[in-house]
Amino acid sequence: MKPVYRIEKGSRAGIVCCSDGRKIKTGEELDMLTGKLESLGLRPQLSPCIYARDGAFSGTGRERAQALMDFYRDDSIRVIFDISGGNAANEVLSFLDYSVIAGADKLFWGYSDLTVILNAIYAKTGRASMLWQVRNLLYERGEEQTAALSEALFGKTENGESDKETEPLFSFPTHFMQKSRMEGVVAGGNLRCLLKLAGTEFWPDMRGKLLLLEGFSGGEAMIASGLAQLEQMGVFRQVSGLLLGTFTELEGSVPDAEERLAALVKAHAGTELPVAKTQRIGHGTDSAAVLIGGQMCLEERPSALTDG
Repeated sequence: MKPVYRIEKGSRAGIVCCSDGRKIKTGEELDMLTGKLESLGLRPQLSPCIYARDGAFSGTGRERAQALMDFYRDDSIRVIFDISGGNAANEVLSFLDYSVIAGADKLFWGYSDLTVILNAIYAKTGRASMLWQVRNLLYERGEEQTAALSEALFGKTENGESDKETEPLFSFPTHFMQKSRMEGVVAGGNLRCLLKLAGTEFWPDMRGKLLLLEGFSGGEAMIASGLAQLEQMGVFRQVSGLLLGTFTELEGSVPDAEERLAALVKAHAGTELPVAKTQRIGHGTDSAAVLIGGQMCLEERPSALTDG
Protein backbone atom coordinates (compact mmCIF):
# COMPACT_ATOMS: atom_id res chain seq x y z
CA MET A 1 0.00 0.00 0.00
CA LYS A 2 1.42 3.36 -0.99
CA PRO A 3 1.46 6.23 1.52
CA VAL A 4 -1.95 7.86 1.76
CA TYR A 5 -1.49 10.73 4.14
CA ARG A 6 1.41 12.74 5.50
CA ILE A 7 1.63 15.30 8.28
CA GLU A 8 4.49 17.33 9.70
CA LYS A 9 6.27 16.72 12.97
CA GLY A 10 4.92 19.09 15.58
CA SER A 11 1.34 18.61 14.32
CA ARG A 12 -1.51 18.51 16.81
CA ALA A 13 -3.39 15.23 17.24
CA GLY A 14 -6.93 15.10 18.57
CA ILE A 15 -7.77 12.30 21.02
CA VAL A 16 -11.45 11.33 21.23
CA CYS A 17 -13.75 8.67 22.67
CA CYS A 18 -16.81 8.36 20.45
CA SER A 19 -17.81 4.94 21.82
CA ASP A 20 -17.84 3.98 25.51
CA GLY A 21 -15.99 6.33 27.82
CA ARG A 22 -12.66 5.31 29.31
CA LYS A 23 -12.59 4.42 32.99
CA ILE A 24 -10.88 6.86 35.33
CA LYS A 25 -8.47 4.12 36.41
CA THR A 26 -7.05 4.07 32.86
CA GLY A 27 -5.73 7.61 33.30
CA GLU A 28 -2.17 6.39 33.74
CA GLU A 29 -2.40 4.53 30.43
CA LEU A 30 -3.64 7.69 28.72
CA ASP A 31 -0.71 9.62 30.16
CA MET A 32 1.63 6.98 28.74
CA LEU A 33 -0.07 7.22 25.35
CA THR A 34 0.18 11.00 25.16
CA GLY A 35 3.83 10.69 26.14
CA LYS A 36 4.38 8.20 23.31
CA LEU A 37 2.73 10.50 20.80
CA GLU A 38 4.79 13.42 22.01
CA SER A 39 7.95 11.36 21.58
CA LEU A 40 6.92 10.79 17.95
CA GLY A 41 6.67 14.54 17.39
CA LEU A 42 2.91 14.98 17.81
CA ARG A 43 1.13 17.37 20.18
CA PRO A 44 -1.89 15.51 21.62
CA GLN A 45 -5.05 17.39 22.58
CA LEU A 46 -7.70 15.56 24.57
CA SER A 47 -11.40 15.81 23.89
CA PRO A 48 -13.54 16.82 26.90
CA CYS A 49 -15.41 13.54 26.35
CA ILE A 50 -12.83 10.95 27.37
CA TYR A 51 -13.75 9.47 30.74
CA ALA A 52 -17.06 7.81 31.63
CA ARG A 53 -19.06 10.21 33.80
CA ASP A 54 -22.19 8.23 34.58
CA GLY A 55 -22.18 4.58 33.68
CA ALA A 56 -20.54 3.90 30.32
CA PHE A 57 -20.79 7.33 28.75
CA SER A 58 -18.28 10.18 28.49
CA GLY A 59 -21.09 12.43 27.29
CA THR A 60 -24.31 12.21 25.32
CA GLY A 61 -24.17 11.18 21.69
CA ARG A 62 -24.54 14.83 20.73
CA GLU A 63 -21.73 15.90 23.07
CA ARG A 64 -19.35 13.25 21.81
CA ALA A 65 -20.17 14.18 18.22
CA GLN A 66 -19.56 17.85 19.01
CA ALA A 67 -16.17 17.01 20.53
CA LEU A 68 -15.22 15.16 17.34
CA MET A 69 -16.51 17.95 15.09
CA ASP A 70 -14.53 20.53 17.07
CA PHE A 71 -11.38 18.68 16.02
CA TYR A 72 -12.54 18.45 12.40
CA ARG A 73 -13.19 22.20 12.33
CA ASP A 74 -9.86 23.05 13.94
CA ASP A 75 -7.34 23.36 11.12
CA SER A 76 -4.44 22.97 13.57
CA ILE A 77 -5.57 19.41 14.34
CA ARG A 78 -3.99 17.25 11.64
CA VAL A 79 -5.00 13.74 12.75
CA ILE A 80 -7.72 12.33 15.02
CA PHE A 81 -7.26 9.15 17.07
CA ASP A 82 -10.21 7.49 18.80
CA ILE A 83 -9.06 5.48 21.80
CA SER A 84 -12.42 3.93 22.69
CA GLY A 85 -14.37 0.81 21.87
CA GLY A 86 -17.49 -0.87 23.15
CA ASN A 87 -21.04 -0.27 22.00
CA ALA A 88 -22.12 3.37 21.88
CA ALA A 89 -20.37 4.85 18.83
CA ASN A 90 -23.46 4.81 16.63
CA GLU A 91 -25.09 7.34 18.99
CA VAL A 92 -22.93 10.07 17.45
CA LEU A 93 -23.69 9.41 13.77
CA SER A 94 -26.77 11.62 13.40
CA PHE A 95 -24.99 14.60 14.98
CA LEU A 96 -21.91 14.67 12.75
CA ASP A 97 -21.56 17.33 10.05
CA TYR A 98 -20.50 15.27 7.06
CA SER A 99 -20.01 18.31 4.85
CA VAL A 100 -17.29 19.52 7.23
CA ILE A 101 -15.73 16.04 7.38
CA ALA A 102 -15.74 15.84 3.58
CA GLY A 103 -13.73 19.04 3.33
CA ALA A 104 -11.27 18.36 6.14
CA ASP A 105 -7.71 17.40 5.29
CA LYS A 106 -7.29 14.89 8.11
CA LEU A 107 -7.88 11.21 8.86
CA PHE A 108 -9.96 9.66 11.62
CA TRP A 109 -8.40 6.53 13.18
CA GLY A 110 -10.28 3.95 15.28
CA TYR A 111 -11.24 0.28 15.44
CA SER A 112 -13.84 -2.15 16.78
CA ASP A 113 -17.03 -0.19 17.56
CA LEU A 114 -15.60 2.76 15.61
CA THR A 115 -16.33 0.65 12.54
CA VAL A 116 -19.66 2.49 12.47
CA ILE A 117 -17.98 5.89 12.13
CA LEU A 118 -15.38 4.71 9.61
CA ASN A 119 -18.07 3.33 7.31
CA ALA A 120 -20.48 6.20 7.87
CA ILE A 121 -17.78 8.69 6.85
CA TYR A 122 -17.17 6.73 3.67
CA ALA A 123 -20.89 6.29 2.94
CA LYS A 124 -21.71 9.98 3.46
CA THR A 125 -18.58 11.65 2.07
CA GLY A 126 -16.57 9.17 0.00
CA ARG A 127 -13.61 9.97 2.25
CA ALA A 128 -11.44 7.26 3.77
CA SER A 129 -10.62 6.64 7.44
CA MET A 130 -8.20 4.29 9.16
CA LEU A 131 -9.11 1.05 10.95
CA TRP A 132 -6.46 0.86 13.68
CA GLN A 133 -6.15 1.47 17.43
CA VAL A 134 -3.46 3.91 18.56
CA ARG A 135 -3.34 2.29 22.03
CA ASN A 136 -1.38 -0.51 20.32
CA LEU A 137 1.66 1.72 20.91
CA LEU A 138 1.54 0.72 24.58
CA TYR A 139 1.31 -3.05 24.35
CA GLU A 140 3.51 -6.07 23.57
CA ARG A 141 4.39 -4.96 20.04
CA GLY A 142 4.54 -1.31 21.02
CA GLU A 143 8.01 -0.54 19.70
CA GLU A 144 7.24 -2.02 16.29
CA GLN A 145 3.88 -0.29 16.14
CA THR A 146 5.40 3.04 17.18
CA ALA A 147 8.02 2.86 14.43
CA ALA A 148 5.38 1.85 11.89
CA LEU A 149 3.05 4.69 12.88
CA SER A 150 5.90 7.19 12.69
CA GLU A 151 6.70 6.08 9.15
CA ALA A 152 3.04 6.16 8.15
CA LEU A 153 2.52 9.70 9.44
CA PHE A 154 5.83 11.36 8.65
CA GLY A 155 7.12 9.28 5.78
CA LYS A 156 10.63 8.60 7.01
CA THR A 157 12.27 5.84 8.97
CA GLU A 158 15.34 6.21 11.13
CA ASN A 159 17.35 5.24 8.04
CA GLY A 160 15.89 8.15 6.13
CA GLU A 161 13.83 6.01 3.76
CA SER A 162 10.47 7.33 2.66
CA ASP A 163 7.49 6.70 0.38
CA LYS A 164 7.97 2.93 0.18
CA GLU A 165 5.55 0.93 -1.92
CA THR A 166 4.55 -1.00 1.20
CA GLU A 167 4.81 0.41 4.71
CA PRO A 168 4.95 -1.73 7.86
CA LEU A 169 1.72 -0.36 9.33
CA PHE A 170 -0.22 -1.34 6.22
CA SER A 171 1.58 -4.60 5.49
CA PHE A 172 -0.04 -7.92 6.35
CA PRO A 173 0.33 -11.48 5.02
CA THR A 174 -2.71 -13.20 3.54
CA HIS A 175 -3.60 -16.59 2.19
CA PHE A 176 -6.58 -17.37 0.02
CA MET A 177 -9.30 -19.75 1.16
CA GLN A 178 -11.21 -19.37 -2.13
CA LYS A 179 -10.02 -18.14 -5.53
CA SER A 180 -6.73 -16.26 -5.77
CA ARG A 181 -7.36 -12.55 -6.36
CA MET A 182 -9.60 -9.74 -5.17
CA GLU A 183 -9.68 -5.99 -5.71
CA GLY A 184 -11.91 -3.13 -4.65
CA VAL A 185 -12.49 -0.27 -2.28
CA VAL A 186 -12.45 -1.60 1.28
CA ALA A 187 -15.58 -1.44 3.44
CA GLY A 188 -16.40 -3.13 6.72
CA GLY A 189 -14.41 -3.85 9.84
CA ASN A 190 -15.85 -5.40 12.97
CA LEU A 191 -18.68 -7.72 11.94
CA ARG A 192 -20.98 -7.09 14.91
CA CYS A 193 -20.53 -3.33 14.77
CA LEU A 194 -20.85 -3.06 10.99
CA LEU A 195 -24.27 -4.67 11.15
CA LYS A 196 -25.52 -1.85 13.40
CA LEU A 197 -25.54 0.27 10.24
CA ALA A 198 -27.88 -2.09 8.36
CA GLY A 199 -31.03 -0.30 7.26
CA THR A 200 -29.62 3.15 8.00
CA GLU A 201 -28.40 5.95 5.75
CA PHE A 202 -24.89 5.20 7.00
CA TRP A 203 -24.63 1.77 5.39
CA PRO A 204 -22.00 1.89 2.61
CA ASP A 205 -22.83 0.88 -0.95
CA MET A 206 -21.31 -2.59 -1.11
CA ARG A 207 -21.33 -2.98 -4.91
CA GLY A 208 -17.84 -3.99 -6.03
CA LYS A 209 -16.37 -3.47 -2.57
CA LEU A 210 -13.75 -5.60 -0.89
CA LEU A 211 -15.48 -6.51 2.38
CA LEU A 212 -13.29 -6.77 5.47
CA LEU A 213 -14.67 -8.64 8.49
CA GLU A 214 -13.11 -9.32 11.89
CA GLY A 215 -14.39 -9.80 15.42
CA PHE A 216 -13.37 -9.84 19.04
CA SER A 217 -16.21 -11.45 20.97
CA GLY A 218 -18.49 -14.14 19.67
CA GLY A 219 -18.12 -17.80 18.85
CA GLU A 220 -19.42 -19.77 15.89
CA ALA A 221 -23.07 -18.98 16.49
CA MET A 222 -22.56 -15.22 16.59
CA ILE A 223 -20.36 -15.25 13.50
CA ALA A 224 -22.86 -17.46 11.67
CA SER A 225 -25.64 -15.06 12.62
CA GLY A 226 -23.74 -12.07 11.24
CA LEU A 227 -22.82 -13.85 8.02
CA ALA A 228 -26.42 -14.98 7.60
CA GLN A 229 -27.61 -11.38 7.92
CA LEU A 230 -25.12 -10.22 5.30
CA GLU A 231 -26.32 -13.04 3.03
CA GLN A 232 -29.96 -12.07 3.56
CA MET A 233 -29.10 -8.45 2.72
CA GLY A 234 -27.56 -9.58 -0.56
CA VAL A 235 -24.11 -8.31 0.38
CA PHE A 236 -22.20 -11.37 -0.78
CA ARG A 237 -23.75 -10.98 -4.24
CA GLN A 238 -22.51 -7.38 -4.38
CA VAL A 239 -18.95 -7.44 -3.10
CA SER A 240 -15.87 -8.35 -5.13
CA GLY A 241 -14.15 -10.25 -2.34
CA LEU A 242 -14.07 -11.02 1.36
CA LEU A 243 -11.03 -10.44 3.56
CA LEU A 244 -11.23 -12.12 6.97
CA GLY A 245 -9.18 -10.76 9.84
CA THR A 246 -8.93 -12.32 13.28
CA PHE A 247 -11.95 -13.58 15.21
CA THR A 248 -10.42 -13.52 18.65
CA GLU A 249 -12.85 -15.54 20.74
CA LEU A 250 -13.37 -18.26 18.16
CA GLU A 251 -9.68 -18.60 17.33
CA GLY A 252 -8.77 -18.71 21.00
CA SER A 253 -11.26 -21.42 21.91
CA VAL A 254 -11.07 -24.14 19.23
CA PRO A 255 -8.02 -25.61 17.48
CA ASP A 256 -9.72 -25.87 14.08
CA ALA A 257 -11.08 -22.32 14.08
CA GLU A 258 -10.03 -21.51 10.52
CA GLU A 259 -11.68 -24.62 9.12
CA ARG A 260 -14.87 -23.79 11.01
CA LEU A 261 -14.73 -20.20 9.77
CA ALA A 262 -14.20 -21.39 6.20
CA ALA A 263 -17.24 -23.64 6.49
CA LEU A 264 -19.39 -20.77 7.74
CA VAL A 265 -18.26 -18.53 4.90
CA LYS A 266 -19.02 -21.18 2.29
CA ALA A 267 -22.45 -21.77 3.82
CA HIS A 268 -23.41 -18.10 3.58
CA ALA A 269 -21.21 -16.52 0.89
CA GLY A 270 -20.97 -19.51 -1.43
CA THR A 271 -17.92 -20.96 -3.13
CA GLU A 272 -17.43 -18.45 -5.97
CA LEU A 273 -16.56 -15.33 -3.96
CA PRO A 274 -12.82 -14.73 -3.47
CA VAL A 275 -11.99 -15.13 0.22
CA ALA A 276 -8.66 -14.40 1.89
CA LYS A 277 -7.52 -14.64 5.53
CA THR A 278 -4.99 -12.71 7.57
CA GLN A 279 -3.96 -12.84 11.22
CA ARG A 280 -2.73 -9.25 11.16
CA ILE A 281 -6.03 -7.33 11.08
CA GLY A 282 -8.28 -7.17 14.09
CA HIS A 283 -7.93 -6.76 17.83
CA GLY A 284 -4.39 -8.12 18.15
CA THR A 285 -1.75 -5.74 19.44
CA ASP A 286 0.28 -6.42 16.28
CA SER A 287 -2.61 -5.46 14.02
CA ALA A 288 -1.95 -3.73 10.73
CA ALA A 289 -3.95 -0.70 9.67
CA VAL A 290 -6.47 -0.70 6.81
CA LEU A 291 -7.92 2.29 5.02
CA ILE A 292 -11.71 1.97 5.00
CA GLY A 293 -12.68 3.65 1.75
CA GLY A 294 -9.26 2.97 0.21
CA GLN A 295 -8.47 0.81 -2.81
CA MET A 296 -6.87 -2.59 -2.19
CA CYS A 297 -5.72 -5.42 -4.43
CA LEU A 298 -4.80 -8.83 -3.02
CA GLU A 299 -3.61 -11.86 -4.92
CA GLU A 300 -2.11 -15.20 -4.07
CA ARG A 301 1.58 -15.23 -4.81
CA PRO A 302 2.85 -18.54 -6.16
CA SER A 303 5.46 -20.29 -4.08
CA ALA A 304 9.04 -19.90 -5.29
CA LEU A 305 10.14 -22.83 -7.43
CA THR A 306 13.46 -24.51 -6.79
CA ASP A 307 15.48 -26.71 -9.09
CA GLY A 308 15.60 -30.34 -8.12
